Amino acid sequence: MLRRQARERREYIYRKSIEDKHRSIQERKRRLKIALDANKPIPTEVRKDALDLQNSLEYDDAGGDGVKNQIDDEYKWVGVEDPKIMITTSRDPSSKLKQFAKEVKLLFPNSQRLNRGNHEMKALITACRANDVTDFVMLHEHRGNPDGIIISHLPYGPTAYFNLSGCVMRHDIPNVGTMSEAFPHLIFHNFSSRLGERVKTILQALFPVPKEDSKRVVTFANQDDYISFRHHVYSNPTHKNIELKEVGPRFQMRLYEIKLGTIDEADSADSEWRLHSFMNTAKKRRYL
Repeated sequence: MLRRQARERREYIYRKSIEDKHRSIQERKRRLKIALDANKPIPTEVRKDALDLQNSLEYDDAGGDGVKNQIDDEYKWVGVEDPKIMITTSRDPSSKLKQFAKEVKLLFPNSQRLNRGNHEMKALITACRANDVTDFVMLHEHRGNPDGIIISHLPYGPTAYFNLSGCVMRHDIPNVGTMSEAFPHLIFHNFSSRLGERVKTILQALFPVPKEDSKRVVTFANQDDYISFRHHVYSNPTHKNIELKEVGPRFQMRLYEIKLGTIDEADSADSEWRLHSFMNTAKKRRYL
């Protein structure tokens, strides 16, 4: 069993390693084709290999799929099988983080909350794999305030690290009532880039497919690389007058890293993307 997992993990890493190389070639072929079709000078960066690229263009069928994205392998069962999520916290959580973990459990259908205790991360991930858990979620805090969430997709990754800010607990919102357990509809706003599509896929995989009559809505709205999370229920669905009621919690998320492995392989897994200090300028900061 362990040997098979190690072999499958190596195969997964290998496929991911060649994906970017193939995508780079595909992009250069695309730029060459645009220049040739428009009868314009060939871009400088593709002139060296222009003849080889032009010859390979003859074998590209119109309407082909292009480079295969390994996201298809990681999330191939999304929408087919309901996710199974395990939620836990960092060690020695405060009462506020415990409360936040309970509220996060109510957000995600088919989720369970696990008291961290003294369990090692390796043992937790192994147990989750054995029980067909699809996503492992860990919550962090700073001085009693939730400040981080880690979403690790099983069995092999990826793992997304988010900062949390402006967290308002559900019990701090007046007149929220009881939490609906219906599968929510999802709204994603302004996830237009390739990285944005990646983040959208990671978040979308946490929720099962809702029924048409579900009156619960979860929103992820990106603005200047900060993802605002909102949770509402609605009534009077007459298409003319729909009343939204926020049921919480609410917070903002900011992505700072995506790793190709699971959370227990944080030291050895390669980084797919990471937020660097030079991205904090006004022009370069918008990466989603």
